[in-house]
Amino acid sequence: MTRKPLTFLILFAVVAAGVVAAPSVERAMFGGSPSRNMVSAETGLPSEWDVETGTNILWSEPLGSQSYGGPVIAGGKVYVGTNNEAPRVPEIQGDRGVVMAFDAKDGTFLWQSAHGKLSAGRVHDWPLQGVCSTPFVEGDRLWYVSNRAEIVCADTDGFMDNENDGPVTDEESTTNTSEDVLWKLDMIGELDVFPHNLAAGNPLIVGDLLFTVTGNGVDEGHVNIPAPLAPSFIAVDKNSGELVWESAAPGLEILHGQWSNPAYGEAGGREQVVFPGGDGWLYALDPKTGEEIWKFDCNPQDSVWELGGAGTRNNLVSTPVFHDGKVYIGVGQDPEHGEGQGNLWAIDASGTGDVTATHGVWNRGGEEFFRTISTVAIADDILYASDLTGFLYALDLATGELLWKYDAFAAIWGSPYVADGKVYLGDEDGDVAVLRHGREMKLLSEQNMGAAVYTTPVAHDGVLYVVARNRLFALAGEGAATEGP
Repeated sequence: MTRKPLTFLILFAVVAAGVVAAPSVERAMFGGSPSRNMVSAETGLPSEWDVETGTNILWSEPLGSQSYGGPVIAGGKVYVGTNNEAPRVPEIQGDRGVVMAFDAKDGTFLWQSAHGKLSAGRVHDWPLQGVCSTPFVEGDRLWYVSNRAEIVCADTDGFMDNENDGPVTDEESTTNTSEDVLWKLDMIGELDVFPHNLAAGNPLIVGDLLFTVTGNGVDEGHVNIPAPLAPSFIAVDKNSGELVWESAAPGLEILHGQWSNPAYGEAGGREQVVFPGGDGWLYALDPKTGEEIWKFDCNPQDSVWELGGAGTRNNLVSTPVFHDGKVYIGVGQDPEHGEGQGNLWAIDASGTGDVTATHGVWNRGGEEFFRTISTVAIADDILYASDLTGFLYALDLATGELLWKYDAFAAIWGSPYVADGKVYLGDEDGDVAVLRHGREMKLLSEQNMGAAVYTTPVAHDGVLYVVARNRLFALAGEGAATEGP
């Protein structure tokens, strides 16, 4: 694939955060909208349920042994990223990266992708991690990043229609339960990217441009950066996979890997796409050209990076949230590096250049906020943020002042999700806490899902979907008829 110069621009139709391109086209993505704010207008959602008795469980379906991508719901289907430890297609065996599609109404399995592991092994493609990317779905197309560091565009019906709808004809399986690929962009083979451990970006599409983080990182020794000139942030044409622009920032300053996601918004009269860098800096770029608008160092000036997480400098694994001209994000590291002090920032996105010293609205750090890989949720002037240590914080949006704090007593990888006057939060012990949304803490209930919950609950059409490590659950809304598990 030939790289396109920065002057090459495709038709770019800007879509405001959360507004669909056309009334007839349904869209779904990580965070629910291009701003990535973990908030939904859904109502009638459950406050409690019971996995063992089946109370308020509409249906549940087994996944692989580890599941980190999704859920995302669109067009009557639910999509989840997992591995192949519970094969759905008999002829596809062994360790694979998988996206499974289910019927949202009753959980019927529809089709799956199956991507083989990269030959380089864990330096690029960690065993049994599967597909960790949450797809972006628009109409009859979905896009995601595979475990092989490929951007994949596929037909939402797979081969259920028994037709190959795209020019890609090398699918390993073309049964009616297999994926129908329309195009792929191999970021290793075509862009020289060196993903560390795994490529895991959740794509963002605005107009005809798809934005993603490539996963470029360090080598197996965790010191050298094999491809400092390879892009960390890219934009491609969603229809063809052609590269539109690339940015190699942060180049030689990458600390470990890059597994986060871009967000989109407007501030200072400019549209901007915000990328979390593997150096702990946040970069705001022009969506059309990739040119830098501003950048912000999310770590204290005296912070120091040390291998294995012993230092005080962190990178960015969380996804930024764009809200009312500001960007909100917390710092963290690979969870294997353990807990440590972090920082949570509110940043004025109206500046230009290095705005570290001038555009930080507020932050919580030190013993007030620990490392996080979670995304914040903002509703009614309250910001909810969780950290890896296991705390959920409710903060005043304007000042960052602590309103209340909830202790889950377990590590938190997913994000708080606000809907129907409730805050939903899963943890590594497999519990999902349901708290009342508001300026005073009230725990409504806590349910165990039978396995760790590393993802974020998502609501759609009055149903709450929860992905545990090895199972997908659809939970009934208040007053809905239920079936057993």
